[in-house]
Amino acid sequence: MDAPSATERRGDDGPAPVIATRGLTKRYRGGQLAVDGLDLTVPAGSVFGFLGPNGSGKTTTIRMLMGLIAPTSGTARVLGRPMPRATRAVLPQVGALIEGPALYGFLSGRDNLLRYDAADPTADPRTRRARVAAALDRVGLTAAAGKKARAYSLGMKQRLGLAAALLQPRRLLVLDEPTNGLDPQGMREIRSLVRELASDGTTVFLSSHLLDEIEQVCTHAAVMTRGRLVTQGSVADLAAGARGRLVVLTPDPGDAARVLKEQGVGDVGADGDRVTGEPPERDLAEVTAALVTAGVRVRGLTVERASLEDAFVALTGEGFDVAG
Repeated sequence: MDAPSATERRGDDGPAPVIATRGLTKRYRGGQLAVDGLDLTVPAGSVFGFLGPNGSGKTTTIRMLMGLIAPTSGTARVLGRPMPRATRAVLPQVGALIEGPALYGFLSGRDNLLRYDAADPTADPRTRRARVAAALDRVGLTAAAGKKARAYSLGMKQRLGLAAALLQPRRLLVLDEPTNGLDPQGMREIRSLVRELASDGTTVFLSSHLLDEIEQVCTHAAVMTRGRLVTQGSVADLAAGARGRLVVLTPDPGDAARVLKEQGVGDVGADGDRVTGEPPERDLAEVTAALVTAGVRVRGLTVERASLEDAFVALTGEGFDVAG
């Protein structure tokens, strides 16, 4: 039977994870290994960021979680049920926006949503128009509801796809690049909406190439590279695991850079009056004293907290491909 057990519904330390994979693997014909032994755990109520450069296996993983493709080996459980076997039971509780929304260009935004809602066997037709109106309002498309979808900008299409995912209350929302094509104001609105959904108890699982966005909105994250999971955990813990940057503010950047290198500081770089490098093992007071002794005028010296991007680079040894 596919029904979740009491253990699956609630773990020893609280609610069971909303998504749990064990050894999840996908190998395509020809031998390409897209996802390799993935053990992923998405806590209930989290906003979970799924990170990785282009070709790291993110979209393939999402497609397996949604039952769109079958794994080669390993298991995936979503809302306590095995996928893809329990697709019919799970998907009505999941809202998804994957690889951009599929829209009828000749229909208005409102009529597209009416069709989406009519295709849901659990949706009450008597309240359909009210649900559609509420979803349009939630993503800021009320004024454009009567416009043909083919006339929508990329950002408006993303909003409409998100509205389709929000037609019914969902336990899990899966978003693939949800702010793609949005202007800065639209991005802020979507971030606010994601926080609002999470505060209402919805678990949000999103992939994004915008690391600072993940850092702003997500509580947890996982990092993928070359089909393998590098790390996962709370965003605060992931960033804390990376070393920050030593920052010296000085009107003498050339001399400061030279002294820092002599003091064993690695990866030294200067940008105007700001000189940065990897924090040395030695006491920062000694570094400051060496700068002053060399005649460098020091206006400030600190170690900035590591960002999620710093953690990503440290973990993968590569920059982040914005096409990912």
